[in-house]
Amino acid sequence: MQENNGMEGIAPLPPVRREPPTVRLRRLAAELRRLRQEAGLSQAEVAEKTDINLATLHRIETAKTKPQLRTLNALLDAYGATGSTRTDLIALQKAAKQRGWLHGIEANLRGQYSAYIALEAEAHEAVNYESLFIPGLLQTEDYARAVIRGVLPTDTEAEVEHRVTARMRRQALLESDTPLRLWAIMDQAALSRTVGSEAVMRAQFRHLIQQAQRPHITIQVIPFSAGSHPGMLGSFILLKFAMDSPDVIHIDSMAGDLFLEKEADLQRYNRICEHLRAMALSPADTAALIASLCGDH
Repeated sequence: MQENNGMEGIAPLPPVRREPPTVRLRRLAAELRRLRQEAGLSQAEVAEKTDINLATLHRIETAKTKPQLRTLNALLDAYGATGSTRTDLIALQKAAKQRGWLHGIEANLRGQYSAYIALEAEAHEAVNYESLFIPGLLQTEDYARAVIRGVLPTDTEAEVEHRVTARMRRQALLESDTPLRLWAIMDQAALSRTVGSEAVMRAQFRHLIQQAQRPHITIQVIPFSAGSHPGMLGSFILLKFAMDSPDVIHIDSMAGDLFLEKEADLQRYNRICEHLRAMALSPADTAALIASLCGDH
């Protein structure tokens, strides 16, 4: 006979559904990790210095939990963070649960630690569609320099070189022991526009052909003959993360960086990716097209 425990007719409580981290919370976590590392402190040393539980510190740095304001202030004190960096991170903490991000707070943080670069470094896969450029992770240094000079004509030479260096460093994600899986899709227009010079384009095409041979990189081109397609509305990058972290869409525009996190947006862009892959040339035919363009140049 089953023992009567006085709980008949009471349904068990549903499991608590943990809210996935927002871009803001991920950004805050990445900045706190960076500040700790720049201070030369281990997590254990910070825990001892601030009396913050080590497990809590780990959850904060992996965007599993939002730090309370007093906890954040204790961490910023330990890292010696002052001025605009401190102000911006406190603003991030207050807005950490809000989804989506159109430029704003991160503009005042160090450029090389922008929100997108921090997210890209944590992703395990990226689908990058470009309508006018070679994707940044596949650009040669000379092509990147020519693109940046053309797109940002008011930047100084030092600013251009800083951006080129940052772009080249990002490409280390493709060289690690567990490299980022990259699926790059381009409109043929990105290949047809001469950027820099014909010599720059020839080198860029050869680089694309070499990169396409790597098992973690897939390159496709949507030919002019395909006609109109969903990518004509603009370029975007779909970042995919391991475990239970949701995808993020990044759109770079003159108005700033736009991050899309809502489920409806993610579903829409995943469908767009499927359409673009279907309309593009196969990877083999893409390589043949690029090789023919290399000969033309």
